[in-house]
Order: sequence, then structure tokens, then C-alpha cells
Amino acid sequence: MGNPLLLLLTRPWSRQSRADTRRRPVAVPTEAPSTDAIFLVLRRMRAPLVLLVVIFAVSVAGLTLIPGVDGAGQPVRMTVFDAFYFMSYTATTIGFGELPHAFTTGQRMWVTLSIYASVVGWAYTIGTLFALLQDEGFRQAVLVQRVRRRVRRLDEPFLVVAGYGHAGEQVCRALDDARRRFVVVDEDHDRIDSLAAHQLTVDPPALRADARNPTALGMVGLGHRHCSGVLALTDDDEANLAIVMTVSLLRPEVPVIARCGERAVADRMLDFSPATVINPGDVYGAYLTLAVQRPLTYQLLTWLMSLPGSPLPPERQRLAAGRWVVCADGQFGVEVTNDLRAAGLEVTTVDPAGGNPDVRGAVGLVAGTEHDATNLAMAEHARQENPGLVLSVRQRTHSNAALAQALNIDSVYVPTELVARETLSRIMTPVYSTFLDHVLRQDDAWSRVLLERLVERCGDRTPTPELIRITPREAPSVVRWMRRGHLTLGDLLRDPDARERPLPAVPVLLLRDGASTFTPALDEPLRPGDSVLVLDGGSATAAVSATSYDDAAVEYVATGREVPSTWLWRLLSRSTSVR
Repeated sequence: MGNPLLLLLTRPWSRQSRADTRRRPVAVPTEAPSTDAIFLVLRRMRAPLVLLVVIFAVSVAGLTLIPGVDGAGQPVRMTVFDAFYFMSYTATTIGFGELPHAFTTGQRMWVTLSIYASVVGWAYTIGTLFALLQDEGFRQAVLVQRVRRRVRRLDEPFLVVAGYGHAGEQVCRALDDARRRFVVVDEDHDRIDSLAAHQLTVDPPALRADARNPTALGMVGLGHRHCSGVLALTDDDEANLAIVMTVSLLRPEVPVIARCGERAVADRMLDFSPATVINPGDVYGAYLTLAVQRPLTYQLLTWLMSLPGSPLPPERQRLAAGRWVVCADGQFGVEVTNDLRAAGLEVTTVDPAGGNPDVRGAVGLVAGTEHDATNLAMAEHARQENPGLVLSVRQRTHSNAALAQALNIDSVYVPTELVARETLSRIMTPVYSTFLDHVLRQDDAWSRVLLERLVERCGDRTPTPELIRITPREAPSVVRWMRRGHLTLGDLLRDPDARERPLPAVPVLLLRDGASTFTPALDEPLRPGDSVLVLDGGSATAAVSATSYDDAAVEYVATGREVPSTWLWRLLSRSTSVR
């Protein structure tokens, strides 16, 4: 019987290159007149500033026209500069106190009127300024300009994350741990504010805007030369479709990964050739089928797709073939039912409105309504009727995770976590998804061998995928050694301080001349230009990097000979050996 999981591998999830002569290049829009902070300031402060200028000008003019008296009692008029100087420290309430001459009663009355007029003018101006600073439109304009300025200054590859919900938050945390730069855009004000409180290593630029607007994507860097990808992770399928369209039409060379719950919308996305479309309901149905048919492969795959450092999930026994009961709402129930039936399993669908389903004689239950409490209650009732039942529960919010753990649910479907895990497996190390697809095709015997090898070398925590490139730039010492010596994959993964001790890493993919070799043998000879994907359980990649730039270390791990590390000492050693 064919494995329905292979349908995931044959669907057109991969990016398809297309040449459409009817399309034409269009610049990514980045300008929005309504977000110009300087324009808003000038527009709102125009009337107060004009009033202040008029009051000041009239006050100065009056002082120059009304005569005063000098020390001899003779009439004297103030110059325009003296009047301006006097009104400057008087109207601003500084009160310097310097008088150019004795004031007459008329001048005193005019100054008094000028003071009260200036107080009114300043009160109006300051009040308008405070109101402007509290205005949501002005604050958004300032934020937009700040974000655009920070994005323009980025000088390394970065990702645009559209949607900072639970899935987006998990992805951003993993990117931050991996020291990957990213920019966030979300229309929810609270989500953008929460980003600053999540204690990330680097404060990422974040814009509150609707990602369906091409200008919003342009502001967060879609048109930037260092934009390396876009992640459409919003909760709205139509918004994700709009993001895919924008990226495909304006920056077709930039890959985009999109989340989608409706198959019809996913089909529309595929017309624009995204890198990946993740339908969590469909993916979960495939994983549930994998857990039923090949539990060891399921255990290995879910462990490798977890965040680095996650514990190894427990091994589950192979389930006996039998009837499954699916009590679920909407598209999720349809996807799971189709996947289970495609695996050759008998499935009974039950309307959630009819109460608790009859699970007598069944081997598994999928409780997938829209309400977490209903699903947990349904699972508890089913377990009381059939203690040996396998329970699969849908969980819309992560806050109920403790309840699902307390009930010891066999499989919990959290859409946001599944989306985050699928997304990270494709962006952290691009070739890693190729290896994961290979794991999907393997049987339990193959998975057991690899799992035992990983646990022996790396421990029971999820290893980190790392790509080692054998190039003159990234491994100069290794390339120089290969010109005159022999180096195997196992030699490269030796400890440069004690070569008999292997590094905590397992090679899982060798890329050579466009061909892929999965789980290569340690005695495989390396060649210049090779790339090796390893699963690092500690600091193995750092040790390999140190070896790659040290000629003495390369010779030591390849032959066991300890040679001086400096050029002078190597020259003296060769002279001594010749004698």
C-alpha cells in the first residue's frame, strides 16, 4: 500500500521558476504621503506658529512706534532690534530685566497687552504640540520613519516576518537564537508592543501595518537588496495570499513561505510559485498517519523538527489497524479524514453537535472542534469508555498545553506550533528540508539506526543542523591539505585536540556536484567544493571551523602527526628531519 505521506513530497510545494513575458518589472512602493511626520507637524502646527509670529511682530512694531524717555527726559524711540530683543526675553517669560530706557505709561500698557497675548499664543501652541504628540497618526508616522531608517541601514541578509502571532513569535525567537536578522510587520498594536518585551538579543525593526498593502511590505524591506525571504504567517489566509502575490509580482527572486488553512486559497497561492505553502491541518493528518504506520520514523522526524535543545519524544508502539473516529469541525476534519482513509484505515466521521461520539471498538479518536475545552472533555469521556484508545486532540491556544499534558494525550495538534516547526525546518538551513523529506520516505528500521547513532553521538536533545562547506574561503587549510593528502569525512569530524575522540556530530547529507548522498559513511573521502550537512549536538561546528583554518590541525586529524603550528617551526622541523 502506498504511503499517503508521499503525497506531501509530490505536491507542488517547491518554488517553480517561470518566465512570463507579459509581466514587467515594477519598483517596490515604499512611500506613503500620510506617514510623513514632518508634513503632519507642519500641517497641525501651522496655525499656532502663525499666531505666535503675528503676536511677536505686532508687539515689536508697537514698541518701535510708542516713544519712551531717556535719562534727560527727552523722547526716544526703540530700534527694531531693541524691541525684538526686549520682547524675546519678555514674551518667553525669561524676564531678563534689562531696560534700554525708562518706559512711559503707553509703553507699559502695550508691553502688558503683549505679555498676555504671548501667553495665550504659547498656551495654544504648546497645547497643540502635546495633542500632536499624543495623536495616533503622528506616532505611527514617526514609527514608520524610524523603521524605514533602520531597515535601510541593514547590511546583512534578513527575513521579513509578516504576522507576529504565536507562530510568528516562535519563528522570531528561533531566528534570534540563531543570530539571524529579521523585520516584523503586523497590524495588531499589542503584538508589536509585546515584541519589545520578549528579551530578544537584537531589537528588530517592527512596523504596525497591514501586510496586505504592498507599500507596508516595501517599508519593511521587501525591495532591500539584502532581503533574503518573506514569511507570511498571519492568521488570515487572504492576507497571506496577498503577501504571496506581492512578493511574486514585485520581487519574484525572493522566496516566500506562506501559511494557509483553506485548500482553495492554497491552490491560488501555488499559482504564484511560492517556496512553500504550509497547510497545518493537512500536514498534521500526514503526521498522524505516519505515527500510526511508522512510529519510529515519526519520533525521529518530530524530534529533528523541534527547536534545538528539545528533549527526545517518547517512543510509541505501532498501532493495530482498526477503526478511527473523527469528530471535528471544518476543513481540519476533512483533511484528517482524507489522510487516514488514504492510508487504508477505516474512518467514521461524527458531527460534533451530536454530543460525545461512540468509540466502542475503535482504536483512535480525533477530537478536533473549534473549542479546546470541548476537545479535552470529549477525550476524557472517550478514554473512560475505551481505556486503550489513542487520543488526538486539536488545541487552538497554547495556554491549554498543561491540561493536555495532564490528560496524557497521545497526539496534540497545535496549528501555530506546527506552522512554526515547518517554517523553521525550511529556513534555518535550506538543505535541511531536503534531508527531512528523505527521512519521510524511510522505514522504521532505517530510522532506528539513525536515531541510535544520533543519541550516541549528540545526546537526547535535538541537534542543530549546520552546513560545512569545503571551499578555499571557508576551509582554506582543508583545501590546501587535499592538494597533497587524503582527508575523510570522519577525519574532519575528529577533535583537533584529541583525534581519537569524535566530535558530537553526525553527517546526514553530502552535496557534491549537484548530487546528494544521504547519511554518508565516515570513510567517505572529501573533495574541494563539497558541502556536508551535519547534526551538531554541541560545539562540533566550532571545532571543525577551527580546524579548517589551521594547517597543523588538519594534518593532525588526517594523519595523527603533531606538527608545529607556525611556518618557521615547520621549516625548522623539516630541516631537522632531513638531517
